[in-house]
Amino acid sequence: MAKTKINQPDKARLSLAAIRRLETRYHALKTQIQHLGWIAQGSVSPQPPNAWRLTRKVKAKSISLALTAEQAQLYKTAIANHRQLENILRQMRAISEEVFQKSVPGVRKRPRPKHPK
Repeated sequence: MAKTKINQPDKARLSLAAIRRLETRYHALKTQIQHLGWIAQGSVSPQPPNAWRLTRKVKAKSISLALTAEQAQLYKTAIANHRQLENILRQMRAISEEVFQKSVPGVRKRPRPKHPK
């Protein structure tokens, strides 16, 4: 007969030192956010002759704006900052999830009953 496996919610607990390391990383990411400049969503592409176009979604619809070269450069920087912000937020969410799941005991799961077929 096969053994029934019971999930052990406490088997992967974080130590205090590990939690502190994660907190340090989390606060470093928050600091990176403070140093970001303007943010914007969309993409900038060249439009001949000597023009630029910003394309982005607004209320589920694509819109395009004509830009000067100076505006295009500002938007490119802001879009890069937005992508960096999203990357930082992804990391912060992952750290938070790890702390939430591994620092306190979880629900003890019961084994599924085996039903005869």
